[in-house]
Amino acid sequence: MILNFFSSRGWQSWDIEHRPLIPEGMPVLVDDDLCFEDGPAAPRPAAVVNRWLRELPASGAPAPSSWENYARAVKEWTEFLAEHGVGLFDSRERLKSGLSRYAEHRAAGPLKARFVAATWGQHMSILSLFYRWAIAEGYAQAEPFTYRSARALFNGTGREVRVNLAVRRTPKPHVTIKYLEPDFTELFRRGLRGLAPDGSDDNGYRGRELVRNAAVGDLALATGMRLQEFTFLLPWEIPALPPEPTVVPIPFPLPAGVTKGRKFRITWTSYEALAAVHDYVELDRAATAEGSRWRPPRRWGEPLMVSDPDARGGRINGVRRPWESLSPPERRRLVAPDGGSCLLAVKNGGGPFTAWATVFERTADRIRTRFEPRFPHVYPHRLRHTFSMRTLEYLVTGHYRQAAKLVRDTDADAALVFYLSKADPLLVLRDLLGHSTVLTTEKYLRRLDTTRIYREAYEGAGAAAGLTDDAAAEHEAEAEFCDEIEDGAV
Repeated sequence: MILNFFSSRGWQSWDIEHRPLIPEGMPVLVDDDLCFEDGPAAPRPAAVVNRWLRELPASGAPAPSSWENYARAVKEWTEFLAEHGVGLFDSRERLKSGLSRYAEHRAAGPLKARFVAATWGQHMSILSLFYRWAIAEGYAQAEPFTYRSARALFNGTGREVRVNLAVRRTPKPHVTIKYLEPDFTELFRRGLRGLAPDGSDDNGYRGRELVRNAAVGDLALATGMRLQEFTFLLPWEIPALPPEPTVVPIPFPLPAGVTKGRKFRITWTSYEALAAVHDYVELDRAATAEGSRWRPPRRWGEPLMVSDPDARGGRINGVRRPWESLSPPERRRLVAPDGGSCLLAVKNGGGPFTAWATVFERTADRIRTRFEPRFPHVYPHRLRHTFSMRTLEYLVTGHYRQAAKLVRDTDADAALVFYLSKADPLLVLRDLLGHSTVLTTEKYLRRLDTTRIYREAYEGAGAAAGLTDDAAAEHEAEAEFCDEIEDGAV
């Protein structure tokens, strides 16, 4: 089976009356004989899968990267079944036997075919969605999955959910820590700057573009942006720097064109992180990009020449367009008025720089090898988790409320001050992360170690109010265990 990606370029020569409805970049599966049907019979499974893929943008999967993941999951499943003489829409008994063999293949088969538990779970979720759609549309009579009913509780309200049993057992989510503690965060920030843990120059390291790496790394830590969001920002979308340093976070609008699901949201950043980005844009970036003759490679498409840019948009090939309407592939093709790429981060020669996963991982590797063997691997999303934990800590402990009081009589955003003073921490974090509901935020936080944050907040609040002290608390806790022993509980 062949996986291709649709392009309507040159459709006028295809002997059709109208432009095809298939979205640009949509995956298309084609059987090896290049046929989609066998005479007047029903369409082949590949054609059915293609119809399902075309409906994804209207059924909760608008991102092109998701389309490819969905297509590859169904393609690999279909090919595996075919190797064992099982059809994609076979009987339930044969499909369940195929699923059992597939699970063994992905867990203990050839090394290149093995899935970790998370990837296996993702593939099962995709296949479950496909089969439910195929049954509803009349293409399939059965699916290979078995479900159990469960009850999800949130804020005292319960609802029934279906749980797919075709998953692997995994450790409890809190067992694996997925964020950087404050001391490791500082190690990482200094590593991006080419510094040793004590802040001195790391004489054994000769890094390049350290100002760029430090500015964007700090921005990711201070905003909680996803990789795609901070990679494809434009300099004109960076908020203005307040005239004076402030302890209150600064609102940072994220254009819909780069966010997950194309949903506009506003996160925030610190004054220090925003100042570092402005310094990079005005000095190092300007020196690298100005006068550059860079043009996007032909395989990316035609260059998009920008003129008259401002905070809202610019002329692109002579037509005025807002920045928020531009997708990441379009942003990568933008050429600035003075030369070079229009992306926030540029590399030597003025081209766009997008390899942030490599920068972060190499920095982590260097720290682990040279200074701290316990230092974890750092992927871009780990910075988002770190932002979440640090922000929750500040919200729970009242850090931002205290900051709001300090600037209440200044020129700070009054609405933001009120928001910081009154809103529930989970609601604030939901908005900053771009989650659709607070339930999503709650489930997300369950995968992080939030117990410490709430414990320290309560202990700190109690001590500040003179309600207890460490000695009294320890004595009371010991008394609880003494009572257990006396009652014969242990």
